[in-house]
Amino acid sequence: MGGLRERGFVRYDAEQLGIVPAGSAAKDLAVIREVFEALPPDPYAPGTNRFRRYSHAVYLPWKDELSWIPGTPDPVHGTVTDFSQGEDDPDHPRTRRVLPDIPEALRGNALLLRLLRWDIEQVLSLRNLGRRPLWAGVHLIRLGVDGPGQEAVSSPNCLHQDGGSASTFTFAHLISRTNVTGGQNVIATPGSAGLQPEDPWADIHADFTLTDPLDGYAVHDHRVSHYVGPVRAGSEPGPGERSILIVGLAPYVPQL
Repeated sequence: MGGLRERGFVRYDAEQLGIVPAGSAAKDLAVIREVFEALPPDPYAPGTNRFRRYSHAVYLPWKDELSWIPGTPDPVHGTVTDFSQGEDDPDHPRTRRVLPDIPEALRGNALLLRLLRWDIEQVLSLRNLGRRPLWAGVHLIRLGVDGPGQEAVSSPNCLHQDGGSASTFTFAHLISRTNVTGGQNVIATPGSAGLQPEDPWADIHADFTLTDPLDGYAVHDHRVSHYVGPVRAGSEPGPGERSILIVGLAPYVPQL
């Protein structure tokens, strides 16, 4: 992960993760996909064709223990978890939001846990965090369209940062991409946050599209801005979707 240290971002694929997408991994991936297919609509963005769930976990390095944090009871979704992208989110500045939790049954999925632990290993190799709990925000996001003329939009729909500390990192793992166009990822300078990638004054580092299962990238939040473009229906009949697992990692900061 030298690129993450040197440039503030890096790309990777299943081979670099050490995962062979066959056998038990394929079965676990199929289970994850089933959960993505049933994601509820984003409650804060009706009509955007964006679907999501979100939960918190905490990792204790000295015990090598990863534990999911229980959500708050909710009459509609069962449980929900607080979600914030900090004051840098132009769509919801300084707004408290809650999102439906990741289902309990998925939290023990071997492939999901393997991805989380791989992300954690990268952060621990870059930062001396062996004596502090590591906070993880685990986000399931599907951009789905039913046919021609529809568009699914990510949030924020511009180059942005996630608003964390100098030790905040974000990892993205593609789960599936079916019958869609668009959805390109763009990495740019921090000063480009708030701009569209096509703006002439946006300073772009990289522009790429994730295509294969478990393709991904990671960013060191305060060193770059990032963006994912809208998704539109592809040329085949029927619906299309782009499903991705996002993991945000940062040292736990106690509040007394």
